[in-house]
Amino acid sequence: MRTLGLLLTIAILMLSCNSAQKPLSKGTKNVLVFTKTNGFRHASIETGVETLREIGRENVWAVQHSEDSLIFTPQNLKNFDLVVFLSTTGDILGEEQQEAFKNYMENGGKFFGIHAASDTEYGWPWYGEFIGGYFMSHPKTQKATVVKKEKHPTVAMFPERYERTDEWYNFKNLSPNVHVTLTLDESSYEGGANGDYHPHAWFHKVGEGEMYYTGGGHTEEAYAEPLFRKHLEEVMKWLME
Repeated sequence: MRTLGLLLTIAILMLSCNSAQKPLSKGTKNVLVFTKTNGFRHASIETGVETLREIGRENVWAVQHSEDSLIFTPQNLKNFDLVVFLSTTGDILGEEQQEAFKNYMENGGKFFGIHAASDTEYGWPWYGEFIGGYFMSHPKTQKATVVKKEKHPTVAMFPERYERTDEWYNFKNLSPNVHVTLTLDESSYEGGANGDYHPHAWFHKVGEGEMYYTGGGHTEEAYAEPLFRKHLEEVMKWLME
């Protein structure tokens, strides 16, 4: 019985630690990397988390990883300088957590959505407007040409046109109110469904907050690419500057 009681105590403590904000050093940039999935789960998530942790260590940021939606409380979120949805899928937040996240963003929060963050919360209209475009479909993973649309620090590492291999999302409900930084040249690969104007990365204001979305990051190999890794780092820097 003592062993059973000890195991229950440990389990409760582990759950409490997962849903509570860890103490962070004063003056440190605090980043939450959220990877909860309620649909398809990308095999690259763990690699992506480790890459974001490495970027955090290099920039002296405190990076906390969680898959517990209960971390989305007003008290916890106010301590984060940036929330990252890394290939989240499906319905991942309850009503209270949705309200907390919405208030966080509209009152100056910062958000970075990577790859399947657009394959998330289809039943929440606010999120649909917030993310800027929902995932619709994708062809097979293949090489495609990405085009830089504007001079911006988050894409400064890329040439005007460049090739890389990834899973290229087609989108629906694309917002006309976002600033697009990267597009796809659909003539360079098979299976594009957005036509001549195919946004791939974008950002926009959300109340007093700011969000950025990038469509890359499906494969594990993507996180080892120096330019894509630099893109992730510069988006995080730009959002938290």
